[in-house]
Amino acid sequence: MSASTVPERNDEVDRIVDAWNRERPDLDFAPLQVLSRVARLARQVDRARRAAFTRSNLEPWEFDVLAALRRAGTPYRLSPKALLAQTLVSSGTMTNRIDRLVERRLVERQGDPSDGRGILVQMTGSGLNTVDAAITRLVDAEADLLGGLSSGEQARLATLLRKLSLDLDHAGEQPA
Repeated sequence: MSASTVPERNDEVDRIVDAWNRERPDLDFAPLQVLSRVARLARQVDRARRAAFTRSNLEPWEFDVLAALRRAGTPYRLSPKALLAQTLVSSGTMTNRIDRLVERRLVERQGDPSDGRGILVQMTGSGLNTVDAAITRLVDAEADLLGGLSSGEQARLATLLRKLSLDLDHAGEQPA
């Protein structure tokens, strides 16, 4: 490790790993150096996201549905099946979520013009304003979390995390 990459100070993970190294020098704790930090950071990111959504009067699941509709582009509508694929919840859960968003007037159900029996979920103007405010708050909060890293460091970290994510996704697809 070069002098420029040596951490300036130790964090809690360093203290934990040092203690394990003392107690179990026979094990390689390198994975803990990475994944314990990822787990701790995930908790901090979750708190920041929840705070951003709370300021927009949204639950995280509400943001997920509205964000999927927003990313679909004008006219901001998708079938419930498409929403299921993007939010990875069960059909019953999605029906309940759509019902609750309809009650809040953030989305509305419409008949599907290409399928007389189908429905589409369309975001309302209120839903659009709400999700746009929420994503702005989210991006600002996450930028604050990454404020200690340069743009180059952020790009390198994103590349490494993408590689790890793709590797883990691919490993999960392998037959047991």
